[in-house]
Amino acid sequence: MNDREHLARLQEKYGSASGGDIFNDEFRQVAEAVFSGDRRPPPYSGVSTLLDAPHQPLDTDMRAGEALDIALIGVPMDLGVTNRNGSRFGPRAVRSIDRVGPYHHLMKCAPLSLATVADAGDVPFRSRFDLDMCTEDIEQFYKQIVGAGIRPLSVGGDHSISFPILKALGEDQPVGMIQIDAHCDTAGSYEGQKFHHGGPFRNAVLAGVLDPKRTVQIGIRGATEYLWEFSYESGMTVIHSEDVHRRGVDEVVAQAREVVGDGPVYISFDVDGLDPAFTPGTGTPELGGLSTREALMMMAGFAGLNVVGGDVVEVAPQYEATTNTAQVGAQMLFEILCLMVRNPEFSRKSA
Repeated sequence: MNDREHLARLQEKYGSASGGDIFNDEFRQVAEAVFSGDRRPPPYSGVSTLLDAPHQPLDTDMRAGEALDIALIGVPMDLGVTNRNGSRFGPRAVRSIDRVGPYHHLMKCAPLSLATVADAGDVPFRSRFDLDMCTEDIEQFYKQIVGAGIRPLSVGGDHSISFPILKALGEDQPVGMIQIDAHCDTAGSYEGQKFHHGGPFRNAVLAGVLDPKRTVQIGIRGATEYLWEFSYESGMTVIHSEDVHRRGVDEVVAQAREVVGDGPVYISFDVDGLDPAFTPGTGTPELGGLSTREALMMMAGFAGLNVVGGDVVEVAPQYEATTNTAQVGAQMLFEILCLMVRNPEFSRKSA
């Protein structure tokens, strides 16, 4: 076919087509879920929700969530920080981000059209002052969610929130974990408090809800390596940030997949796992971290794993002049959501 014939065919097919006219079968299914004719909702309109999912607050007995497959949940609590606070504003900042999704070009899915997903609001805390009480509130709320057959995907808050979430998810069977982070977060108690953001995964292993031999920690670096002996002693796989650069993303992904295997796996994404050039809005920034491109390639490489939940933590928007960190947080939330929908064990309630 010469150029003139090729142009004529394009003109015949697309000359009078609107932006909502999609001819590729795969792309058309996504467009039909997003467009109304040749219109789609303006991303800057309406009430801000996590990933623009419908807003469906869950009551205490979960009756409102009977049909939900996945609940997006805000956990605005940062009483466990050891450095700069402010990640209590993380869920609100991530909700303000638009134009994330609806389609993932590598995982080839539009998750909001493949599962019943809603922004379930925030964990109902009894106190804004008491860390122990907040930890109890998170655990009880998530036990209700898991008991209702809903899979949780959360936005923190500091990293201490992961422990009570894992207590709910791993109550019947310990889960494995892929953790993107600058820090292993397996330290002991400090000043009489064990529920800080530097120790959730020691707590989870000791509580029998996290399998250390099916846990891989990626992006580790900085001056606190001497605090993470529990990671090595318990059998966790620790991959330092410089090893990611040296070995390459594909090799690291292959190792992580081998470590977690086919069992249920939780993904915990701390935004300080990335270099502060990409995520300055966080409480404990560490130079020499991953790039956004490396993180996205890594997440796509986990497609097909048995991902049963996840969290994005430590977004503290007040430490930057832009919305970069919240943008990263929203994108990584979308990545985990796609992984949950791509889970071969996932089945939609309404199917």
